[in-house]
Amino acid sequence: MKYIVKAVAGLFMILLTTACSVPLKQPVLHDFGLLTPISTYQGKQNIAPAITVDAPTWLWDNRIRYRLLYAPKTRIGFYALDLWIASPPELFEQQLLASGKFQNFSIKLSMHTFEQQFLAPHSAKVVLRFSVQAYSENKKRKLGFQEFSLEHDTITADAAGAVTGFTELTQQAVDKIQKWLSGLSDKSLTADKDG
Repeated sequence: MKYIVKAVAGLFMILLTTACSVPLKQPVLHDFGLLTPISTYQGKQNIAPAITVDAPTWLWDNRIRYRLLYAPKTRIGFYALDLWIASPPELFEQQLLASGKFQNFSIKLSMHTFEQQFLAPHSAKVVLRFSVQAYSENKKRKLGFQEFSLEHDTITADAAGAVTGFTELTQQAVDKIQKWLSGLSDKSLTADKDG
């Protein structure tokens, strides 16, 4: 019995010493890359454009979400060691503001889907679905409403692929919103001339 107790105590000490020497992995924080502040905020009255981004409650945390389309499609997963530095709606709003492309509008964006979807264990894409309401700069007139659905295949089917894919996808979203708004501003100018 003494030998068993000594052996167990010795084994416990070895495990304790080993466990203390193994570093714990720390989560890695991600954003959408370096944003270059645009000086075009300095418009008529040095006022930044009015942009608000809203989203369902579950998108207001900083976990990177994924869904396995080949498993039960109702199950959502999260990467344990990769996190956004802020929630996706906050990061997307920052991306829109930093682009400096929306000075003549007030924009309300509603984010509906922001997740990585696995088609198979080694094949994934990122999905961003959102809608935009555009108002005149003084918010007195609604200019239009548009829904967007964007997808982008990831280079790798993992957290790194999700981060890279979302970085590219949000930039595409900024460009598509700008293109849509430029069409609205052309119509608005024509309507103002006709009215």
